[in-house]
Amino acid sequence: MRRALVLLVGFTVLLAVPGAASPVGSTRSSLRADLDRILSDSRLEGASVGVVVRDPATDRILYRRSPHRRLVPASNAKLFTSVAALEALGPDFRFRTGVLTTGMRRGGVLLGDLYLRGGGDPTMLASDYRRLADRIADAGIRVVRGDVLADDSHFDDRGLANGWMAIDEPYYYAAPVSALTVAPNTDYDAGSVVVRVRPTRRGQPVRVSSHPETDAVEIVNRARTLAPGATARLSVRRAHGTDRVIVSGGVPAGSGTRRVFSSVPDPTAYALDVFRRALVERGITFEGVGEAVTPERARVLAEHRSMPLRRMLVPFLKLSNNGHAEALVKAMGRVVRGEGNWQAGLRVVRNRMAALGIEPGDYRLVDGSGLSTLDSLAPAQLAELLDVARERPWFETWKRALPLAGASDRMTGGTLRGRMRGTPAEGNVSAKTGSMTGVSALSGYVRTRTDRQLVFSVVFNGFLAAPPREVQDAVVVRLARHGAGAEGAPPDPDGRGRSSVEVADTPSTPPDEAMFECSWSKSC
Repeated sequence: MRRALVLLVGFTVLLAVPGAASPVGSTRSSLRADLDRILSDSRLEGASVGVVVRDPATDRILYRRSPHRRLVPASNAKLFTSVAALEALGPDFRFRTGVLTTGMRRGGVLLGDLYLRGGGDPTMLASDYRRLADRIADAGIRVVRGDVLADDSHFDDRGLANGWMAIDEPYYYAAPVSALTVAPNTDYDAGSVVVRVRPTRRGQPVRVSSHPETDAVEIVNRARTLAPGATARLSVRRAHGTDRVIVSGGVPAGSGTRRVFSSVPDPTAYALDVFRRALVERGITFEGVGEAVTPERARVLAEHRSMPLRRMLVPFLKLSNNGHAEALVKAMGRVVRGEGNWQAGLRVVRNRMAALGIEPGDYRLVDGSGLSTLDSLAPAQLAELLDVARERPWFETWKRALPLAGASDRMTGGTLRGRMRGTPAEGNVSAKTGSMTGVSALSGYVRTRTDRQLVFSVVFNGFLAAPPREVQDAVVVRLARHGAGAEGAPPDPDGRGRSSVEVADTPSTPPDEAMFECSWSKSC
Protein backbone atom coordinates (compact mmCIF):
# COMPACT_ATOMS: atom_id res chain seq x y z
CA MET A 1 0.00 0.00 0.00
CA ARG A 2 1.41 3.38 -0.99
CA ARG A 3 1.24 6.05 1.68
CA ALA A 4 1.61 9.81 1.47
CA LEU A 5 4.47 11.24 3.51
CA VAL A 6 3.70 14.35 5.55
CA LEU A 7 6.64 16.66 6.33
CA LEU A 8 6.57 19.59 8.71
CA VAL A 9 8.51 22.40 7.06
CA GLY A 10 8.86 25.45 9.26
CA PHE A 11 5.28 26.58 9.66
CA THR A 12 4.16 24.90 6.43
CA VAL A 13 2.78 21.39 5.95
CA LEU A 14 3.74 19.81 2.66
CA LEU A 15 1.97 16.69 1.43
CA ALA A 16 4.09 14.49 -0.82
CA VAL A 17 2.20 12.93 -3.70
CA PRO A 18 2.02 9.16 -4.00
CA GLY A 19 5.23 7.79 -5.42
CA ALA A 20 7.34 10.59 -3.96
CA ALA A 21 8.62 8.47 -1.11
CA SER A 22 12.19 9.84 -1.22
CA PRO A 23 13.01 12.36 1.55
CA VAL A 24 15.63 13.85 -0.77
CA GLY A 25 13.03 14.43 -3.44
CA SER A 26 10.68 16.12 -0.99
CA THR A 27 13.54 18.27 0.30
CA ARG A 28 14.18 19.51 -3.22
CA SER A 29 10.47 20.19 -3.67
CA SER A 30 10.50 22.21 -0.46
CA LEU A 31 13.48 24.20 -1.69
CA ARG A 32 11.79 24.92 -5.01
CA ALA A 33 8.59 26.04 -3.30
CA ASP A 34 10.47 28.35 -0.93
CA LEU A 35 12.58 29.89 -3.68
CA ASP A 36 9.52 30.36 -5.87
CA ARG A 37 7.86 32.23 -3.03
CA ILE A 38 10.92 34.40 -2.35
CA LEU A 39 11.21 35.27 -6.05
CA SER A 40 7.54 36.24 -6.23
CA ASP A 41 8.50 39.50 -4.51
CA SER A 42 6.46 42.35 -5.98
CA ARG A 43 9.61 44.40 -6.66
CA LEU A 44 10.54 41.90 -9.37
CA GLU A 45 7.29 42.32 -11.31
CA GLY A 46 8.18 43.07 -14.93
CA ALA A 47 11.89 42.42 -14.29
CA SER A 48 14.05 39.70 -15.82
CA VAL A 49 15.04 37.10 -13.24
CA GLY A 50 17.64 34.41 -13.80
CA VAL A 51 18.53 31.92 -11.06
CA VAL A 52 20.53 28.70 -10.99
CA VAL A 53 21.39 26.55 -7.97
CA ARG A 54 23.50 23.47 -8.55
CA ASP A 55 25.05 20.80 -6.39
CA PRO A 56 28.60 20.13 -7.65
CA ALA A 57 28.84 16.86 -5.70
CA THR A 58 25.97 15.30 -7.64
CA ASP A 59 26.04 17.59 -10.70
CA ARG A 60 22.30 18.16 -10.19
CA ILE A 61 20.45 21.40 -10.74
CA LEU A 62 18.44 22.00 -7.56
CA TYR A 63 16.67 25.09 -8.86
CA ARG A 64 16.48 27.04 -12.07
CA ARG A 65 14.57 29.97 -13.40
CA SER A 66 15.38 31.26 -16.89
CA PRO A 67 18.89 29.82 -16.52
CA HIS A 68 19.94 30.52 -20.12
CA ARG A 69 18.48 34.00 -20.40
CA ARG A 70 21.33 36.38 -21.17
CA LEU A 71 21.35 39.30 -18.76
CA VAL A 72 23.58 42.27 -17.98
CA PRO A 73 25.86 40.84 -15.26
CA ALA A 74 27.39 44.07 -13.91
CA SER A 75 30.41 43.16 -11.76
CA ASN A 76 29.68 39.45 -11.96
CA ALA A 77 31.69 39.75 -15.18
CA LYS A 78 34.75 39.97 -12.92
CA LEU A 79 34.33 36.26 -12.24
CA PHE A 80 35.17 35.59 -15.89
CA THR A 81 38.02 38.11 -15.92
CA SER A 82 39.68 36.91 -12.73
CA VAL A 83 39.50 33.24 -13.69
CA ALA A 84 40.88 33.96 -17.16
CA ALA A 85 43.73 35.99 -15.63
CA LEU A 86 44.65 33.16 -13.26
CA GLU A 87 44.62 30.74 -16.18
CA ALA A 88 46.48 32.93 -18.68
CA LEU A 89 48.87 34.89 -16.46
CA GLY A 90 49.13 32.68 -13.38
CA PRO A 91 48.78 33.47 -9.66
CA ASP A 92 52.38 34.72 -9.48
CA PHE A 93 52.06 37.27 -12.30
CA ARG A 94 53.37 40.74 -11.46
CA PHE A 95 53.13 44.05 -13.29
CA ARG A 96 56.43 45.89 -13.83
CA THR A 97 57.17 49.60 -13.92
CA GLY A 98 60.70 50.66 -14.82
CA VAL A 99 63.00 53.63 -15.25
CA LEU A 100 65.38 53.17 -18.17
CA THR A 101 67.93 55.13 -20.17
CA THR A 102 70.22 54.92 -23.19
CA GLY A 103 72.46 57.69 -21.83
CA MET A 104 76.01 57.40 -20.55
CA ARG A 105 77.12 58.39 -17.06
CA ARG A 106 79.75 60.98 -16.22
CA GLY A 107 79.93 61.07 -12.47
CA GLY A 108 76.58 62.34 -11.21
CA VAL A 109 75.49 63.41 -14.71
CA LEU A 110 73.39 61.24 -17.01
CA LEU A 111 73.87 62.21 -20.64
CA GLY A 112 70.49 61.28 -22.05
CA ASP A 113 66.81 60.89 -21.31
CA LEU A 114 65.07 59.00 -18.52
CA TYR A 115 62.16 56.80 -19.61
CA LEU A 116 59.38 55.93 -17.18
CA ARG A 117 58.01 52.76 -18.74
CA GLY A 118 54.68 51.46 -17.54
CA GLY A 119 53.54 47.86 -17.53
CA GLY A 120 49.91 48.50 -16.66
CA ASP A 121 50.21 48.22 -12.87
CA PRO A 122 46.94 49.52 -11.34
CA THR A 123 48.39 49.30 -7.82
CA MET A 124 51.19 51.88 -8.25
CA LEU A 125 51.12 54.39 -5.39
CA ALA A 126 52.83 57.77 -5.19
CA SER A 127 55.18 56.17 -2.67
CA ASP A 128 56.20 53.60 -5.31
CA TYR A 129 57.17 56.40 -7.68
CA ARG A 130 59.13 58.00 -4.85
CA ARG A 131 61.01 54.74 -4.34
CA LEU A 132 61.90 54.67 -8.02
CA ALA A 133 63.26 58.21 -7.64
CA ASP A 134 65.17 57.09 -4.54
CA ARG A 135 66.94 54.41 -6.56
CA ILE A 136 67.96 56.94 -9.19
CA ALA A 137 69.36 59.19 -6.47
CA ASP A 138 71.02 56.26 -4.67
CA ALA A 139 72.78 55.41 -7.94
CA GLY A 140 74.47 58.82 -7.70
CA ILE A 141 72.60 60.55 -10.51
CA ARG A 142 72.03 64.22 -9.76
CA VAL A 143 71.69 65.78 -13.21
CA VAL A 144 69.83 64.43 -16.25
CA ARG A 145 71.00 66.09 -19.44
CA GLY A 146 67.81 65.18 -21.16
CA ASP A 147 64.09 64.81 -20.52
CA VAL A 148 61.95 62.60 -18.31
CA LEU A 149 59.68 60.75 -20.74
CA ALA A 150 56.59 58.65 -20.02
CA ASP A 151 56.15 55.44 -22.01
CA ASP A 152 52.65 53.97 -21.83
CA SER A 153 52.93 51.95 -25.04
CA HIS A 154 52.48 48.62 -23.23
CA PHE A 155 48.75 49.26 -23.60
CA ASP A 156 46.90 51.02 -26.39
CA ASP A 157 45.75 54.62 -25.96
CA ARG A 158 42.06 53.84 -25.58
CA GLY A 159 41.16 54.64 -21.98
CA LEU A 160 37.42 53.92 -21.84
CA ALA A 161 35.77 50.66 -22.84
CA ASN A 162 32.88 50.18 -25.21
CA GLY A 163 29.49 50.71 -23.58
CA TRP A 164 30.67 52.79 -20.61
CA MET A 165 28.21 55.59 -19.94
CA ALA A 166 29.31 59.21 -20.27
CA ILE A 167 27.60 60.05 -16.98
CA ASP A 168 30.12 57.80 -15.17
CA GLU A 169 33.19 59.48 -16.66
CA PRO A 170 33.96 61.86 -13.75
CA TYR A 171 33.83 59.14 -11.13
CA TYR A 172 36.83 57.17 -9.96
CA TYR A 173 35.21 53.78 -10.59
CA ALA A 174 35.21 54.64 -14.32
CA ALA A 175 38.74 56.07 -14.52
CA PRO A 176 40.54 55.69 -17.87
CA VAL A 177 42.86 52.70 -18.23
CA SER A 178 46.54 53.27 -19.01
CA ALA A 179 49.84 51.41 -18.81
CA LEU A 180 51.01 54.23 -16.52
CA THR A 181 48.78 55.37 -13.70
CA VAL A 182 48.64 56.22 -9.99
CA ALA A 183 46.42 54.97 -7.19
CA PRO A 184 45.83 57.44 -4.33
CA ASN A 185 45.07 54.79 -1.70
CA THR A 186 45.53 51.17 -0.73
CA ASP A 187 42.18 50.26 -2.26
CA TYR A 188 44.28 50.87 -5.39
CA ASP A 189 41.74 53.05 -7.18
CA ALA A 190 44.03 53.68 -10.13
CA GLY A 191 43.60 56.79 -12.24
CA SER A 192 41.92 58.81 -9.51
CA VAL A 193 42.83 61.54 -7.03
CA VAL A 194 41.41 62.26 -3.61
CA VAL A 195 40.07 65.81 -3.33
CA ARG A 196 40.27 66.98 0.28
CA VAL A 197 37.82 69.65 1.39
CA ARG A 198 38.27 71.35 4.76
CA PRO A 199 36.04 74.09 6.22
CA THR A 200 37.51 77.39 7.39
CA ARG A 201 35.47 80.25 8.87
CA ARG A 202 31.82 80.85 8.19
CA GLY A 203 31.31 82.56 4.85
CA GLN A 204 34.87 81.94 3.70
CA PRO A 205 35.99 79.61 0.90
CA VAL A 206 36.80 76.08 1.98
CA ARG A 207 40.34 74.81 1.62
CA VAL A 208 40.90 72.22 -1.06
CA SER A 209 43.87 70.05 -2.00
CA SER A 210 44.53 66.83 -3.85
CA HIS A 211 46.20 63.64 -2.75
CA PRO A 212 48.65 62.98 -4.13
CA GLU A 213 49.61 66.50 -5.14
CA THR A 214 49.40 66.77 -8.92
CA ASP A 215 48.80 69.13 -11.81
CA ALA A 216 46.94 66.38 -13.67
CA VAL A 217 43.69 68.01 -12.58
CA GLU A 218 42.78 71.66 -12.00
CA ILE A 219 40.69 72.09 -8.89
CA VAL A 220 38.22 74.99 -9.12
CA ASN A 221 37.04 75.97 -5.65
CA ARG A 222 33.55 77.47 -5.53
CA ALA A 223 32.55 76.05 -2.14
CA ARG A 224 31.99 78.05 1.05
CA THR A 225 32.10 77.35 4.74
CA LEU A 226 28.62 77.24 6.24
CA ALA A 227 27.40 77.98 9.75
CA PRO A 228 28.28 75.38 12.40
CA GLY A 229 25.70 72.62 12.42
CA ALA A 230 24.39 73.43 8.95
CA THR A 231 23.71 70.64 6.48
CA ALA A 232 26.61 70.01 4.13
CA ARG A 233 25.84 70.53 0.44
CA LEU A 234 29.09 69.53 -1.21
CA SER A 235 29.62 68.61 -4.85
CA VAL A 236 32.97 67.50 -6.27
CA ARG A 237 32.72 66.67 -9.95
CA ARG A 238 35.09 66.70 -12.90
CA ALA A 239 33.62 68.58 -15.84
CA HIS A 240 32.94 66.30 -18.80
CA GLY A 241 35.89 65.98 -21.16
CA THR A 242 38.15 68.29 -19.14
CA ASP A 243 40.70 68.18 -16.32
CA ARG A 244 38.72 70.73 -14.24
CA VAL A 245 37.35 69.37 -10.96
CA ILE A 246 34.63 71.72 -9.73
CA VAL A 247 34.15 71.92 -5.96
CA SER A 248 30.86 73.66 -5.12
CA GLY A 249 28.28 73.96 -2.36
CA GLY A 250 29.38 74.20 1.24
CA VAL A 251 30.37 72.40 4.43
CA PRO A 252 29.70 73.54 8.00
CA ALA A 253 32.38 75.20 10.09
CA GLY A 254 33.91 72.87 12.65
CA SER A 255 33.23 69.72 10.65
CA GLY A 256 36.03 67.43 9.62
CA THR A 257 37.89 67.13 6.35
CA ARG A 258 35.90 65.46 3.60
CA ARG A 259 37.52 63.20 1.04
CA VAL A 260 35.97 62.76 -2.39
CA PHE A 261 37.42 60.71 -5.24
CA SER A 262 37.62 61.96 -8.80
CA SER A 263 38.94 60.32 -11.94
CA VAL A 264 41.72 62.01 -13.90
CA PRO A 265 41.40 62.42 -17.66
CA ASP A 266 45.01 61.45 -18.49
CA PRO A 267 46.50 58.77 -16.20
CA THR A 268 49.82 58.83 -18.04
CA ALA A 269 50.28 62.55 -17.46
CA TYR A 270 49.27 61.97 -13.84
CA ALA A 271 51.95 59.31 -13.33
CA LEU A 272 54.59 61.41 -15.05
CA ASP A 273 53.74 64.41 -12.86
CA VAL A 274 53.95 62.34 -9.65
CA PHE A 275 57.31 60.87 -10.73
CA ARG A 276 58.62 64.30 -11.78
CA ARG A 277 57.80 65.70 -8.35
CA ALA A 278 59.57 62.76 -6.70
CA LEU A 279 62.74 63.45 -8.69
CA VAL A 280 62.63 67.13 -7.79
CA GLU A 281 62.22 66.31 -4.08
CA ARG A 282 65.45 64.32 -4.29
CA GLY A 283 67.33 67.17 -5.91
CA ILE A 284 67.57 65.56 -9.34
CA THR A 285 67.43 68.10 -12.16
CA PHE A 286 66.35 67.46 -15.75
CA GLU A 287 65.52 69.52 -18.83
CA GLY A 288 61.85 68.77 -19.40
CA VAL A 289 59.09 66.18 -19.50
CA GLY A 290 57.20 64.48 -22.29
CA GLU A 291 56.11 61.14 -23.71
CA ALA A 292 58.03 58.70 -25.91
CA VAL A 293 58.51 55.00 -26.54
CA THR A 294 61.52 53.53 -24.76
CA PRO A 295 64.28 52.49 -27.22
CA GLU A 296 64.97 48.76 -27.34
CA ARG A 297 68.60 49.24 -26.34
CA ALA A 298 67.69 51.07 -23.12
CA ARG A 299 68.96 49.62 -19.85
CA VAL A 300 67.06 49.45 -16.58
CA LEU A 301 68.10 51.82 -13.79
CA ALA A 302 65.26 51.02 -11.40
CA GLU A 303 62.22 48.76 -11.40
CA HIS A 304 59.10 48.26 -9.31
CA ARG A 305 57.27 44.94 -9.32
CA SER A 306 53.67 44.81 -8.17
CA MET A 307 52.23 42.38 -5.66
CA PRO A 308 51.52 39.00 -7.29
CA LEU A 309 48.11 38.43 -8.82
CA ARG A 310 47.18 36.06 -5.97
CA ARG A 311 47.34 39.04 -3.56
CA MET A 312 45.88 41.58 -5.97
CA LEU A 313 42.75 39.42 -6.21
CA VAL A 314 41.75 40.60 -2.73
CA PRO A 315 41.24 44.34 -3.43
CA PHE A 316 40.13 43.46 -6.96
CA LEU A 317 37.27 41.14 -6.00
CA LYS A 318 36.46 42.17 -2.43
CA LEU A 319 36.02 45.81 -3.48
CA SER A 320 34.92 45.15 -7.07
CA ASN A 321 37.72 47.29 -8.49
CA ASN A 322 36.98 48.08 -12.13
CA GLY A 323 40.45 49.36 -12.96
CA HIS A 324 42.03 46.08 -11.90
CA ALA A 325 39.75 44.14 -14.21
CA GLU A 326 40.53 46.27 -17.23
CA ALA A 327 44.27 46.30 -16.56
CA LEU A 328 44.22 42.51 -16.37
CA VAL A 329 42.31 42.22 -19.64
CA LYS A 330 44.84 44.39 -21.45
CA ALA A 331 47.72 42.58 -19.73
CA MET A 332 46.36 39.25 -20.99
CA GLY A 333 46.23 40.71 -24.49
CA ARG A 334 49.82 41.94 -24.25
CA VAL A 335 51.30 38.80 -22.66
CA VAL A 336 49.44 36.18 -24.70
CA ARG A 337 48.83 37.93 -28.01
CA GLY A 338 51.35 40.77 -28.05
CA GLU A 339 48.64 43.46 -28.09
CA GLY A 340 47.70 45.43 -24.99
CA ASN A 341 44.12 46.24 -25.88
CA TRP A 342 40.59 45.12 -25.03
CA GLN A 343 40.08 43.22 -28.26
CA ALA A 344 43.14 41.01 -27.78
CA GLY A 345 42.58 40.60 -24.05
CA LEU A 346 38.95 39.59 -24.40
CA ARG A 347 39.95 37.07 -27.04
CA VAL A 348 42.19 35.50 -24.40
CA VAL A 349 39.27 35.52 -21.94
CA ARG A 350 37.03 33.73 -24.46
CA ASN A 351 39.71 31.15 -25.24
CA ARG A 352 40.32 30.41 -21.56
CA MET A 353 36.61 30.12 -20.89
CA ALA A 354 36.26 27.75 -23.86
CA ALA A 355 39.02 25.58 -22.40
CA LEU A 356 36.94 25.35 -19.22
CA GLY A 357 33.87 24.29 -21.18
CA ILE A 358 32.01 27.61 -21.46
CA GLU A 359 31.01 28.17 -25.07
CA PRO A 360 32.28 31.60 -26.22
CA GLY A 361 29.43 32.08 -28.68
CA ASP A 362 26.83 32.01 -25.90
CA TYR A 363 27.76 35.25 -24.12
CA ARG A 364 29.15 38.72 -24.79
CA LEU A 365 31.80 40.63 -22.85
CA VAL A 366 33.14 43.94 -24.14
CA ASP A 367 35.08 44.86 -21.01
CA GLY A 368 36.56 43.11 -18.01
CA SER A 369 34.77 44.84 -15.16
CA GLY A 370 31.12 44.60 -16.15
CA LEU A 371 30.71 48.38 -16.17
CA SER A 372 29.54 48.19 -19.78
CA THR A 373 25.83 47.89 -20.41
CA LEU A 374 26.63 45.79 -23.50
CA ASP A 375 27.86 42.80 -21.50
CA SER A 376 25.55 39.80 -21.56
CA LEU A 377 25.85 36.56 -19.54
CA ALA A 378 23.44 33.84 -18.46
CA PRO A 379 23.18 32.66 -14.84
CA ALA A 380 23.83 29.10 -16.07
CA GLN A 381 27.19 30.21 -17.42
CA LEU A 382 28.14 31.94 -14.17
CA ALA A 383 27.15 28.85 -12.20
CA GLU A 384 29.07 26.60 -14.57
CA LEU A 385 32.21 28.71 -14.18
CA LEU A 386 31.91 28.61 -10.40
CA ASP A 387 31.55 24.84 -10.61
CA VAL A 388 34.54 24.13 -12.87
CA ALA A 389 36.73 26.61 -10.98
CA ARG A 390 36.62 24.25 -8.00
CA GLU A 391 38.93 21.86 -9.84
CA ARG A 392 41.63 24.42 -10.63
CA PRO A 393 44.86 24.55 -8.57
CA TRP A 394 44.34 28.21 -7.66
CA PHE A 395 40.75 27.74 -6.48
CA GLU A 396 41.18 28.25 -2.74
CA THR A 397 43.16 31.47 -3.30
CA TRP A 398 40.46 32.74 -5.64
CA LYS A 399 37.57 31.76 -3.41
CA ARG A 400 39.15 33.52 -0.40
CA ALA A 401 39.31 36.69 -2.50
CA LEU A 402 35.54 36.71 -3.01
CA PRO A 403 33.47 38.81 -0.57
CA LEU A 404 32.41 36.88 2.54
CA ALA A 405 28.87 37.53 3.77
CA GLY A 406 28.61 39.45 7.03
CA ALA A 407 32.35 39.57 7.76
CA SER A 408 33.02 42.93 9.41
CA ASP A 409 36.62 43.28 8.25
CA ARG A 410 36.57 45.29 5.05
CA MET A 411 39.15 43.19 3.22
CA THR A 412 37.30 40.03 4.21
CA GLY A 413 33.64 40.94 3.84
CA GLY A 414 34.15 43.35 0.95
CA THR A 415 30.89 44.26 -0.75
CA LEU A 416 29.05 41.64 1.35
CA ARG A 417 30.25 42.83 4.76
CA GLY A 418 26.90 44.46 5.59
CA ARG A 419 24.70 41.73 4.17
CA MET A 420 23.19 38.56 5.68
CA ARG A 421 24.47 39.27 9.17
CA GLY A 422 22.86 37.23 11.91
CA THR A 423 21.71 34.51 9.50
CA PRO A 424 23.02 31.04 8.63
CA ALA A 425 24.68 32.68 5.61
CA GLU A 426 26.97 34.89 7.71
CA GLY A 427 30.57 33.80 7.23
CA ASN A 428 29.27 30.97 5.09
CA VAL A 429 28.76 32.59 1.66
CA SER A 430 31.60 33.56 -0.68
CA ALA A 431 30.15 35.40 -3.65
CA LYS A 432 30.64 38.19 -6.15
CA THR A 433 28.18 41.05 -6.14
CA GLY A 434 27.19 43.12 -9.16
CA SER A 435 25.30 46.41 -9.11
CA MET A 436 24.38 49.13 -11.56
CA THR A 437 21.19 50.93 -12.50
CA GLY A 438 18.50 48.29 -13.03
CA VAL A 439 20.96 45.43 -12.43
CA SER A 440 21.72 43.36 -9.35
CA ALA A 441 23.66 40.10 -9.36
CA LEU A 442 25.05 37.72 -6.78
CA SER A 443 26.90 34.53 -7.71
CA GLY A 444 29.07 32.26 -5.59
CA TYR A 445 29.22 29.47 -3.06
CA VAL A 446 27.15 28.59 0.00
CA ARG A 447 27.56 25.71 2.46
CA THR A 448 24.35 24.04 3.65
CA ARG A 449 23.47 22.71 7.10
CA THR A 450 24.65 19.28 6.00
CA ASP A 451 28.05 20.70 5.01
CA ARG A 452 27.35 20.44 1.30
CA GLN A 453 28.70 23.23 -0.88
CA LEU A 454 26.25 24.59 -3.44
CA VAL A 455 26.89 26.90 -6.36
CA PHE A 456 24.39 29.65 -7.13
CA SER A 457 23.82 32.58 -9.45
CA VAL A 458 21.00 35.09 -8.95
CA VAL A 459 20.74 37.90 -11.52
CA PHE A 460 18.02 40.56 -11.73
CA ASN A 461 17.64 43.02 -14.61
CA GLY A 462 15.05 45.66 -15.39
CA PHE A 463 13.68 46.51 -11.94
CA LEU A 464 12.68 50.14 -11.53
CA ALA A 465 13.01 50.84 -7.82
CA ALA A 466 15.97 50.35 -5.49
CA PRO A 467 17.91 47.12 -6.02
CA PRO A 468 16.05 44.22 -4.35
CA ARG A 469 19.21 42.83 -2.77
CA GLU A 470 17.16 41.56 0.16
CA VAL A 471 15.54 39.09 -2.23
CA GLN A 472 18.93 37.78 -3.30
CA ASP A 473 19.95 37.54 0.35
CA ALA A 474 16.77 35.61 1.14
CA VAL A 475 17.55 33.12 -1.62
CA VAL A 476 21.05 32.53 -0.30
CA VAL A 477 19.96 32.33 3.35
CA ARG A 478 17.45 29.70 2.32
CA LEU A 479 20.22 27.74 0.61
CA ALA A 480 22.34 27.95 3.76
CA ARG A 481 19.44 26.41 5.71
CA HIS A 482 18.97 23.64 3.16
CA GLY A 483 19.30 19.97 3.90
CA ALA A 484 18.44 19.17 7.51
CA GLY A 485 15.82 19.86 10.12
CA ALA A 486 13.00 22.29 9.40
CA GLU A 487 13.47 23.04 5.72
CA GLY A 488 11.06 25.77 4.84
CA ALA A 489 11.23 29.50 5.19
CA PRO A 490 8.60 31.13 7.38
CA PRO A 491 5.49 32.07 5.45
CA ASP A 492 4.96 35.47 3.89
CA PRO A 493 3.91 37.63 6.86
CA ASP A 494 2.04 40.36 5.02
CA GLY A 495 0.67 38.69 1.91
CA ARG A 496 2.62 40.97 -0.41
CA GLY A 497 5.00 38.35 -1.75
CA ARG A 498 7.93 39.43 0.41
CA SER A 499 9.68 36.73 2.36
CA SER A 500 10.33 37.26 6.05
CA VAL A 501 13.92 36.07 5.58
CA GLU A 502 14.84 39.24 3.76
CA VAL A 503 18.05 40.82 5.02
CA ALA A 504 18.69 44.51 4.58
CA ASP A 505 21.74 45.76 2.71
CA THR A 506 24.28 47.90 4.54
CA PRO A 507 22.31 50.81 6.04
CA SER A 508 25.16 53.24 5.39
CA THR A 509 24.71 53.06 1.62
CA PRO A 510 23.44 56.50 0.52
CA PRO A 511 20.09 56.20 -1.27
CA ASP A 512 21.29 58.05 -4.36
CA GLU A 513 24.17 55.59 -4.72
CA ALA A 514 22.21 52.43 -3.94
CA MET A 515 22.31 51.37 -7.58
CA PHE A 516 26.10 50.88 -7.44
CA GLU A 517 28.51 48.62 -5.62
CA CYS A 518 28.77 49.85 -2.04
CA SER A 519 32.57 49.89 -2.37
CA TRP A 520 32.27 52.46 -5.15
CA SER A 521 30.66 54.93 -2.73
CA LYS A 522 33.12 53.88 0.03
CA SER A 523 30.17 52.85 2.19
CA CYS A 524 31.43 49.31 2.76
